[in-house]
Amino acid sequence: MAHARLLDIAIREFGSKGLDGASTRSIAAAAQTAMSSITYHYGGKEGLYLAAADRIAELMATTMTESLPFDDTVTDDPAAARARIHRILGQLTDKMASDASGEWTLFVMREQMKPSAAFDRIYGGVMGRMVRMLADLVRVATGQDIRAAQVATITLMGQVLALRASRATCLRLLERDTLDADDIAQIKARIDANIDAILDSMRGPA
Repeated sequence: MAHARLLDIAIREFGSKGLDGASTRSIAAAAQTAMSSITYHYGGKEGLYLAAADRIAELMATTMTESLPFDDTVTDDPAAARARIHRILGQLTDKMASDASGEWTLFVMREQMKPSAAFDRIYGGVMGRMVRMLADLVRVATGQDIRAAQVATITLMGQVLALRASRATCLRLLERDTLDADDIAQIKARIDANIDAILDSMRGPA
């Protein structure tokens, strides 16, 4: 538990200040542990940063697989593939629209902008599995090649991730302090319509 608390505090510190701006002294003080403990267990700031990335991958695996219909096997049925795309992105929308997990999201967003070895650890977990699976499902749902499916997956996920990456803009546009259930329902309905429009356009005229 002490190590988990230290890593959670490190995630918050690194997320808000970055690797260079974060202070291991501040992290140790907030975690009520000795600086020597960080050096002993992680080798210093860089080692702690990588351990924080591992912790995020672990948290993502727990929170995402609790509710996401996560199954690495890909159906050969286009209709079933489309239904799974809707389910996955719908439940991911719920995650991104919630106020939870904000602290580690800042860490991940920094790594998205300037990836390091820490991003490899995060992507190597459930994140990478999910996007590869979605691309394969898009391939099945549309009959397109994998490259076209990968490009479409970027746009499909982008509309969902905007709820977190552009949260302040979304709230300001909607004149909200937070998203309520009706807001989320309307956003999910729009995303569902967008998914079908994108997949239909890739399949071409009937």
